[in-house]
Amino acid sequence: MIELSEAPGTLDVYLGAVRSALPVVGASGTSVPDTTFALKGLKVDPDNLAAYCKATGLRFGDSLPLTYPFTLVFPVVMKLMVSQGFPFPAIGSVHAENVIEQTRPISVSEPLDLTVHAENLREHRKGLLVDLVSEVRVGRELVWRQVSSFLKQQRTSLSDQPGPEPKPEEVPPPALRVARVDQATISRYAAVSGDRNPIHVSSLGAKAFGFPKTIAHGMWSAAAILSTVEGRIPDAVTYSVRFGKPILLPATLNMYADRTPEGWDLAIRHPKKGYPHLTATLR
Repeated sequence: MIELSEAPGTLDVYLGAVRSALPVVGASGTSVPDTTFALKGLKVDPDNLAAYCKATGLRFGDSLPLTYPFTLVFPVVMKLMVSQGFPFPAIGSVHAENVIEQTRPISVSEPLDLTVHAENLREHRKGLLVDLVSEVRVGRELVWRQVSSFLKQQRTSLSDQPGPEPKPEEVPPPALRVARVDQATISRYAAVSGDRNPIHVSSLGAKAFGFPKTIAHGMWSAAAILSTVEGRIPDAVTYSVRFGKPILLPATLNMYADRTPEGWDLAIRHPKKGYPHLTATLR
């Protein structure tokens, strides 16, 4: 375990990410490093939290929104992804899925201990998947755990397997809420979250990675959809998210929240074609 004295600077991390993406030094491996990074005694910046809530549409209060600790662990996640031995470059990888488990609400005033490690490198039909596991503790109590699955698109032994049958486009049902997101909102989110990946903040950067326009962060959408059920999320909860087609900016979004016996089914869909940008469950 490597203990960090402070949160990694996002500028230094992204410089490392750019270096790791260069062909000469780019990472390419078949295993993940066994390193665990730890950061102890982290305190939440109320101003940053308030700006996060404004960018995502969530309420600012005494407890952290369910998705906010992602912004606390993100610099450490990136430091691990640009470290020696990580199997692929951080820049250009795709956030495919995310699972958050919270055991109880986290107070803004509580000092937090973070750890991050990588595991479960595996082949996927579209490339290589790896899990970044982040844990947040208050003292010895585990209060928040996240598994973020990142995909590096490349050929693997599974590449020739047929994918699921594409569903025909259909007119979506009436939305619970219609939202609008533009570059200004996503730039604010990038600033407060520390996630300044070029695909989110630079049209040239987005095009360099195959996107016609800048795209919204997956974790922005994962936070924004929670505003539809705010105040009705259990204290102890598992939030499972699968990211679909990227949100090209600017965009109008249909938001859905359906109550089930187990909790909530959530979705963000294209308002005309109906395909999902995000599907999620709260349990």
